[in-house]
Amino acid sequence: MSGTYLGMPAFPRAAREAVGNETLRGNLRHATHTIRAKRAKAVSEVSDWAELREAGRRIKDHTLRHLDRYLVQLEESVTAAGGVVHWAADAEEANRIVTELVKATGESEVVKVKSMATQEIGLNEALEAEGIRAYETDLAELIVQLGKDRPSHILVPAIHRNRGEIRDIFRSEMADWGRPAPEGLTDTPAELAEAARRHLREKFLRAKVGVSGANFMVAETGTLVVVESEGNGRMCLTLPETLISVVGIEKVVPTWRDLEVFLQTLPRSSTAERMNPYTSTWTGTTDGDGPHTFHLVLLDNGRTDTLADTVGRQALRCIRCSACLNVCPVYERAGGHAYGSVYPGPIGAILSPQLRGTGSEIDASLPYASSLCGACYEVCPVAIDIPEVLVHLRERVVEGGPAVRGGNKVVLKPAKGHAAERAAMRAARWAFTHPGALGAGQRFASRTRRFHPRTLPGPGRAWTGSRELPAVPAEPFRDWWQRTRGGKEETR
Repeated sequence: MSGTYLGMPAFPRAAREAVGNETLRGNLRHATHTIRAKRAKAVSEVSDWAELREAGRRIKDHTLRHLDRYLVQLEESVTAAGGVVHWAADAEEANRIVTELVKATGESEVVKVKSMATQEIGLNEALEAEGIRAYETDLAELIVQLGKDRPSHILVPAIHRNRGEIRDIFRSEMADWGRPAPEGLTDTPAELAEAARRHLREKFLRAKVGVSGANFMVAETGTLVVVESEGNGRMCLTLPETLISVVGIEKVVPTWRDLEVFLQTLPRSSTAERMNPYTSTWTGTTDGDGPHTFHLVLLDNGRTDTLADTVGRQALRCIRCSACLNVCPVYERAGGHAYGSVYPGPIGAILSPQLRGTGSEIDASLPYASSLCGACYEVCPVAIDIPEVLVHLRERVVEGGPAVRGGNKVVLKPAKGHAAERAAMRAARWAFTHPGALGAGQRFASRTRRFHPRTLPGPGRAWTGSRELPAVPAEPFRDWWQRTRGGKEETR
């Protein structure tokens, strides 16, 4: 399964199918409401949360403005600490680099942790094509992998599964990937976690190569940081002889002092914890401690194109906390698969169309996968104004936005399916600049209102399928004002 899921149906069609799945909606409603309530309580305990949020925004904006300088500093720091830095312009180059590094070790399997960036580029499929098997070790990622499924949430990729479904997946699939599930496995959380622990432990002890992502990279020291709640990250990052980290270039922060802010906001916004259970940091290589060899693959894959957009670039502030997903009424009902990306929910609706362009049907529809209620902005710990970016991207789709990316070249492709909207906007512009015609049209609409349909025909059904057209008043406002006020302002 491709990590980018291109070729999926546009969001409205995929969401319509998901909304009809009552089990999925029940799973999502229970999980998002639980996480949302816990997060709100955890955040309310911090008296200076607004100040921390503003500090995170400023740190990220400063870093993005000077990203070239901090990436060069990061490379120098990692190299000085004994690591090797690779630059990948796109998914194909990143997959080639990682595949060659694994093949050079002579190994045929890897263990993985914090792998959203690798899912973005489809690394597992690239490795499999070269005879290398990749094992996901985050519990939810393991569930998704064993179930031949796709992640549907940033924090809890298997949020669309309930305990009974997970038990059935473990019973039927674990044996094909290693240690089988124990006999008589039930759906109690403790038993499911123990089955996963035993299944993964032998992989941790056997694997010679680990592949990771990272939550943050500190430019001043070359340190990478992974925060997680299960302990599998610690195993993947310390036991293998070779560690390969694939990280988006936007994950860099200038200093350790900057990191302090995010280690306060990320746990509370994501898992509603006061502090993260496991925070692993590593700086290059150290004799007798951790992997002997460390490679850092810095991934662009559309990020510099996103950075060039002064409005859309704020999406690169994202620290992948998933708070926006848990408050989004659209995500709660449609689920993550409808977004056709490893990045679902509100942040995915603005990040994926920028990383991939708006040339595909799914990417052109994502900016419309929102009610613009603004709840996502209210909970974002780095103050990404997602509604603003959504509207900005809608304009790009209508006007015809970047469809093909390659090097420094951006090819503009006319938007499909919006010709009628553009024509309607041109007609409205003409009418509003010709008051006489506008007034005549309003009077005609009022006099013929008994014949007006409640729904629109053709493509308009997409709008009136769930709502009726507003009733036209018996008299236009301008005529009423002229008749009752003589067109003059009241004096008080």
